[in-house]
Amino acid sequence: MVLNGSEIVIEVLKEEGVDTVFGYPGGTILNIYDALYKHKDEIHHVLTSHEQGASHAADGYARSTGKVGVCMATSGPGATNLVTGIATAFMDSVPMVAITANVGISLLGKDTFQEVDIVGVTMPITKHGFIVKNVNDIADTLRRAFKIARSGRPGPVIVDITKNATSDECEYIPKTPVRPDRRKFDHYTDEDLKAVADMINKSEKPFIYVGGGAVISGAYNEVRALAEKIDCPAGDSLLGKGVMDARDPHYTGMIGMHGTKTSNKAVSECDMLLTLGARFSDRVTGNVNTFADKADIIHIDIDDAEVNKNVATDAHIVGDLKNVLTDLLPLIKEKKHKEWNELIDGYKKDFPLSYPEDRLTCQYVLERLDALTDSNAIVSTDVGQHQMWTAQYYKFRSPRQLLTSGGLGTMGYGLGASIGAKVANPERVVVNVAGDGCFRMNCNELMTAARNSLPIIELVIDNRVLGMVRQWQNLFYGKRYSNTILEDETDYCKLAEAMGCESYRIESRDQVDEILKKALEAKKPVLIDVVIHEDDKVFPMVSPGGSVADAFDESDL
Repeated sequence: MVLNGSEIVIEVLKEEGVDTVFGYPGGTILNIYDALYKHKDEIHHVLTSHEQGASHAADGYARSTGKVGVCMATSGPGATNLVTGIATAFMDSVPMVAITANVGISLLGKDTFQEVDIVGVTMPITKHGFIVKNVNDIADTLRRAFKIARSGRPGPVIVDITKNATSDECEYIPKTPVRPDRRKFDHYTDEDLKAVADMINKSEKPFIYVGGGAVISGAYNEVRALAEKIDCPAGDSLLGKGVMDARDPHYTGMIGMHGTKTSNKAVSECDMLLTLGARFSDRVTGNVNTFADKADIIHIDIDDAEVNKNVATDAHIVGDLKNVLTDLLPLIKEKKHKEWNELIDGYKKDFPLSYPEDRLTCQYVLERLDALTDSNAIVSTDVGQHQMWTAQYYKFRSPRQLLTSGGLGTMGYGLGASIGAKVANPERVVVNVAGDGCFRMNCNELMTAARNSLPIIELVIDNRVLGMVRQWQNLFYGKRYSNTILEDETDYCKLAEAMGCESYRIESRDQVDEILKKALEAKKPVLIDVVIHEDDKVFPMVSPGGSVADAFDESDL
């Protein structure tokens, strides 16, 4: 059949199983939006308040479902406003296709109104970028983009289409998408499996470090089976949350700068560290020279570029984690590690997470939210203290529950992500936890939630400062609070109401349950302003450049 380029874009999206697109229209992309209007019963478009919100919403949609998230924007500033969201997805290996439109081919390179080389701009932060100038290339290019975005180590791909290509016509031939064979990315032998199995079988003090790759590969059943089979304690990175059920007795909590003392001590004292789908971020390792220095380190990851990049390993396997563990588990002997687990259990008792109980704190609110949602909500966060408290105090029971910017650390990420997650999972409770500094960055997306009647909960942890930066200033910069005090009279509740949301303010512990219950029962978006002390801190903490073995908390100070 003969279709114009814009109609071909829509047909390929339908081929790829896309049911939702997040975006913002403009001049060069108008043809695509016109085609989208004609197919609005097949593809739901969510108009965000800002293109950055669209990219974060596509990210949240993707993280919460495992499917490719799709966002759209027009040329120039529309396209450049996607950049932070694309970089966020790239750092955390999130499958996303960003579709932009550019000026017509005859106007390229002439400093035309709203012209920008968005493929060039995003080259370092995408898996691949395409500029399509001919209508005949649109279908196959988009198909390639989706294949690249979801294959191997996932990530964002940008497709920029000139306006002439969106209006020109050509023959369109439908195709059935071919899902990537994840075995294609397995580069290991039986000897590799046996070598790793022998190391695991010989270990007397094993420890499992779980990263975001375990979520992406869908390997959580295999990871849990492994921990059970070898009776092994396990901790996680921020992006590995939910792979191990937080209620599992083998689980020790997060590792690294704000990880539990138990996990950091276990890493420092184990004789075998089994790293599953993680990249040894600096926030996890601290001083790499002392990280797991008593252990043989095994690294299993789909991306060979990550092997021996940050931490030298003693053995590694490159492949899809679910495939690797499926092949590895039969080679591993069932074994109990009674003394090792008793030591770890002792650390759990001696070094529990704690917080002040004489006043309202974010930690208390998160504990009550966890209890009232039976640990089953989808929780997005922005970046800072509230992000770390969420990782510490919400008991994630399954993967794809925590949506957070790990690698890039994007303030303003969470609200857009929660919108994407709620659209994808309308039956789930979706909560965004934001600091007041982060909330200011993309608070306009409350209008998107209200316009679309999305009953998300926006928890604003309101300490009237940029909390994490202030914590560093307090501990390491002589309490010189340079530009981290938010001295203004902004009323977040009134702001939310003006945007069409319900609002509540919590100022004491005895208000928490009542207001959380009201928010959970609401049929529209709700903002809760949680007023806490300006000097509440995240503990434990590892000093910059320090060893995770030396994590300290308030009692140590």
